[in-house]
Amino acid sequence: MKLPYFLIDAFTDRAFTGNPAAVYVLKEPLSDDLMQKIAAEMNLSETAFVLRSRNATRLRWFTPTTEVDLCGHATLASAHALFTAIDQPRSGVITFDSASGALICKQTPAGIRLDFPATPPSPVPTDAIICEQLGVTDPIYFGQSKFDYLIHLPREEDVQALAPNFSALAGIATRGFIVTAEANAADLDFVSRFFAPATGVNEDPVTGSAHCCLGPYWATYLNKPALHAAQRSERGGSLAVEVVADRVLLTGRAVLVGRGELLL
Repeated sequence: MKLPYFLIDAFTDRAFTGNPAAVYVLKEPLSDDLMQKIAAEMNLSETAFVLRSRNATRLRWFTPTTEVDLCGHATLASAHALFTAIDQPRSGVITFDSASGALICKQTPAGIRLDFPATPPSPVPTDAIICEQLGVTDPIYFGQSKFDYLIHLPREEDVQALAPNFSALAGIATRGFIVTAEANAADLDFVSRFFAPATGVNEDPVTGSAHCCLGPYWATYLNKPALHAAQRSERGGSLAVEVVADRVLLTGRAVLVGRGELLL
């Protein structure tokens, strides 16, 4: 059996930056075990599997170690693959059926816009162990969303300087840790980094789903519903974020950098 795949860098317009994802567009369903093994073989932060039928387009995401309920960059990569590498829908709109409900992806002049559920944080008592293992001191805000912890630091330089203890953080019961600060650059509103060692991803290059939490937080903090953000990982990437009621609109670009076949 030959399974074609696409390798796409998401939330960027330049190859070898942003967040890479493998996208498999399937003709027949695969077992959960096989999809997990393929994701481990690809060894990227996310591998996406798209299964199209007459009634729906199903999307699932796997890290090298587990399936996740929501992933932004691999959704963007999947939409990019369908729009440009396979067959562009006349409407310029794709709706994915996912574990997080219907996800609408639309082509716009600024890139592909993802319509995602908001996951706003709530304040919780500052956890000294988490702060110590992240290397965080004196956070402005310490909170938790449906998926992740959110920590707001005083300066962008504080976010960039972090060197977390990943082995210690992997033992904490959460998907990940979002660390953020107001941006220095005039054309950006905030920056962030995202760490998820418990799911096999020590640091994710650009995390769309984290902005479902970051968007509502910064929209309230800055009193500004439309925002521009950058993730300060080694690869880096950027996106536009707009909060509309209980949804977050994430807009970014993607680049096809390779394609191949997995031989089974």
